[in-house]
Amino acid sequence: MIYMPKIKQFAVTVSLCAALSLSACSGGGDNGSAGPPVTPEFQRLLEDARYEMEEGNLDQAGVLFDEALEIDRENPGLWIDIARFRFRGGEHVGALEAADLALTLDPEFAPALLMRAQLVRDAYGLEASLAWFERALVLHPENTDLLAEYAGTLGDLGRAKDMLKTVRALAELDPRDVRVHYLQAVLAVRGNDPVLASSLLKRSGMREAGVPSAILVDALGEMQQGNFDTAATSLEGLLARQPGNVRVMELLARAMWLNGRDREIVDRFASRAEAADASAYMRMLVGRSLERLGQRDRAAPMLELAYAGQSGELAVLNVPQELRAALPAPTRQLREMIAAGNSGEARQYASGLVSRFSGSSDIIALAGDAALATGDSADALNLYSRASQIRRPWPLTRKIIHAYREQGDDDAADTLLIRHVRSEPLNTEAAIMYAERSAQTGDWLRTAVLLDNAIERGAGNDPKLLELRLEAARSLGKETDVEKYLATLAQVSPDGFIN
Repeated sequence: MIYMPKIKQFAVTVSLCAALSLSACSGGGDNGSAGPPVTPEFQRLLEDARYEMEEGNLDQAGVLFDEALEIDRENPGLWIDIARFRFRGGEHVGALEAADLALTLDPEFAPALLMRAQLVRDAYGLEASLAWFERALVLHPENTDLLAEYAGTLGDLGRAKDMLKTVRALAELDPRDVRVHYLQAVLAVRGNDPVLASSLLKRSGMREAGVPSAILVDALGEMQQGNFDTAATSLEGLLARQPGNVRVMELLARAMWLNGRDREIVDRFASRAEAADASAYMRMLVGRSLERLGQRDRAAPMLELAYAGQSGELAVLNVPQELRAALPAPTRQLREMIAAGNSGEARQYASGLVSRFSGSSDIIALAGDAALATGDSADALNLYSRASQIRRPWPLTRKIIHAYREQGDDDAADTLLIRHVRSEPLNTEAAIMYAERSAQTGDWLRTAVLLDNAIERGAGNDPKLLELRLEAARSLGKETDVEKYLATLAQVSPDGFIN
């Protein structure tokens, strides 16, 4: 027997902040952010530099920005453009410096306030950025870029009603702004109304324009409607553009499984499922496909691995073949050195990268990976902490938590974990980690609440999670829940798959 929960409430974890730079879709207008007057020559240089940056010609863009600086070094709008340019080129510290200079030149300049809010969001979390968005909107209540980014941040915090209110304010200011329909489409998918979401996405035009986040929302809506092949086709194209996006890869595998494409799943994802850092979910999908193909000798160990959950290893070692092309060359080389056991060479290589690219949070975090993989958790923690001052996405937070625990500082690890869960309430992996930690400390009510939220968002087919939820039910004396999770576990455990 093969068990698969019905898709009543398919988990929708579209990160509006990470998936799409919303302000890049602005319809134009000064939005209260025109800045000081500029000469035609200066304006031409800015437009040419932006074009070259969008085309990926960063060297030429840098030359044009330098020419613009020779004309007017006191223009805050120029420094915001330079901040974006530096950020795109990996000069994250330099980007912060440019953004700060723009605010110094004009503390009320809307694009500078927007960038500061975005940078705070990257480094300190969604909740911390709200004060910056709200301060900026007091000064510029009709700035559509600020409203769109604020709405997206509220949505990622799970504040759907506040998000909708902000989107309506955006619509009143500019009904033709494509972000109005896109943001409403995300709300519709999260509210399990895929037909409305599809209509709104079509009106936005962003799906047809190939905007990645719109493609993802559309695919989720198609899956909610049972159109798994259509969803898989969209996700296939998106994964081709973003081959390192693990979330898209797993969503594609799910769509293929629901469409019965077991042979393709095994051929394509078996090696990924066998990797040390593979998720229990990917292992479960591959294991189920093997079982449906009658390959029970291969299915059994895969399902056992899935049932055991993730190993807890951080993805700093082996490089799965299907992800190699997606990794930047320094990352690929460093990971291959570590996987080959060349720890000394890896540390030396990482140190050289940091010396050359001291302003890149990605390179600093990569050096932390090298330190952690070679057993130096103290140096890893130092490097990760430096990187997190610029950007602190969940994968980096997870590594910092791990390094703290390696150092024996559980209090610091717990504090960071709690802060992240509060800042990103839709992050299922973080919530599950917090639930596991709560169980270790005997806080069974918190464990149950966290796991219930994770299950509601689609994590209810993870046997290890369900086993923990069963333990919470027993500890709380909830007999009805005990019976419920015993029955569910009987369906999803390996013995339930393979008779």
